[in-house]
Amino acid sequence: MMKDSIIQKLKERGLRITPQRLAVIDVLVEKGHLHPGAGFIYKEAKKKSRSLSLSTTYATINEFSRYGIIKTLQFDRVENRCESNLDEHINLICERCGKIIDYKAPISLDQRGVAKKTGFIITNSRLEYYGYCGECTKGKGWSISGRKPLSTPL
Repeated sequence: MMKDSIIQKLKERGLRITPQRLAVIDVLVEKGHLHPGAGFIYKEAKKKSRSLSLSTTYATINEFSRYGIIKTLQFDRVENRCESNLDEHINLICERCGKIIDYKAPISLDQRGVAKKTGFIITNSRLEYYGYCGECTKGKGWSISGRKPLSTPL
């Protein structure tokens, strides 16, 4: 995600480019690969814009999501996170540390074909795999074929 393209999208929608929005944009550009939550974005953006509040951060994230600049990944048990990679990919979500890793899928689902066949109008999609990242399994003797059962805590 490039800063200039985000700013251009905001201008196209008639939105002002405020110091607070620029600070949030900077965090999304620099740290978007981390899939940050609002708390992280606020903490980092506050370093660049002292007048930024947590409520403004939430409002900005919601606005960016509404206009398709980012996706909001909503979860039941953890803080919602921001997805700045809008390309089709799989999110690999670690159940221990919460890290989210983007993985470019080697095959693509034919959304147009699905829509045509079913009459379903697709507005958004999200594919996730849950498990444990390499850092959380390091030194535990796990392998892909010999993984521990899901009920076994790390």
